[in-house]
Amino acid sequence: MTSPLDAFHEGERFIQSMVGVRERMAEIGHRVIRSYMPDQHRQFFTQLPFLIAGTVDNDGQPWSSVLAGPPGFISSPDPEQLAVQAQPLPHDMLAVNLMPGAHIGLLGIAPHTRRRNRMNGVVGQVDSQGFSVRVSQSFGNCPQYIQAREPEFVGAGDVAQPLHFNGQLDDAAMKLIRQADTFYIASAHPAVHSQEGAAPAGPDRAQGVDVSHRGGKPGFVRVDGPGQLTVPDFSGNLFFNTLGNLAIEPRAGLLFMDFETGELIQVSVRAEIIWTGPELAGFQGAERLLRFAVTGVRRMPGALPLRWGKAGLSPVLALTGAWT
Repeated sequence: MTSPLDAFHEGERFIQSMVGVRERMAEIGHRVIRSYMPDQHRQFFTQLPFLIAGTVDNDGQPWSSVLAGPPGFISSPDPEQLAVQAQPLPHDMLAVNLMPGAHIGLLGIAPHTRRRNRMNGVVGQVDSQGFSVRVSQSFGNCPQYIQAREPEFVGAGDVAQPLHFNGQLDDAAMKLIRQADTFYIASAHPAVHSQEGAAPAGPDRAQGVDVSHRGGKPGFVRVDGPGQLTVPDFSGNLFFNTLGNLAIEPRAGLLFMDFETGELIQVSVRAEIIWTGPELAGFQGAERLLRFAVTGVRRMPGALPLRWGKAGLSPVLALTGAWT
């Protein structure tokens, strides 16, 4: 049964029940997942030079994207709205998916302080300056697994660079992913295709788009070949927003960044959650594995107008293993 105050949808509740935390999450969920942004979250977003966004295309495929601008390009006119004064980057799927009434997941993250806040909502106005979002859910996340590197906005991305589109990972994409210590994953509840921009109260608030951070030691994303990736899933906040979506809609969108060159790689995948087996048992700290079957790749050289300082790996990663 679902309480009117329950902040989680059926997929999230299913995963919470599987790992034995359902009662606990039902008790605290409505207290920590709000329908508005606290003032400290509103202030936090205004300080950021980039913003991660999750959206879905017309076929229901989630995509993970990034927006960038000088600090101050994000504002919050009131606790229930966020305004973003930026356009999607060249070749980013966000340019296709961003429209009034679309569901969107936003992640504000300051890697150098290891702070992050999430906001899921519905796109309001869209114009030549940017767009607004009406809040459905707002909540904070713990600092685990975030690599401490500081971003700097350096101007426009390289619009002259072509888009490399493939059905599978090419050599350049596989090389970048093998070295990655960070990626972002967008997922969605299947109901977003039938909702028309509403942000209802109660448990239906959870039925939107979510985008989340994943971090590990360099090489934690295993490239099994041009068509498959395998990733350890470490302990987190027990909300299971991403896994809850994947339990009922296996499609997801991954985003990888080259922190030195600004290259972006968007990967559309179908996900499988692996709960047991020798691969899982052999990876220290992993509670599950996520196996991604690649369905499409968009590689965008030089698209991101940010450059990053040297990374300090999260100290929590000392308790995690590596692929052998």
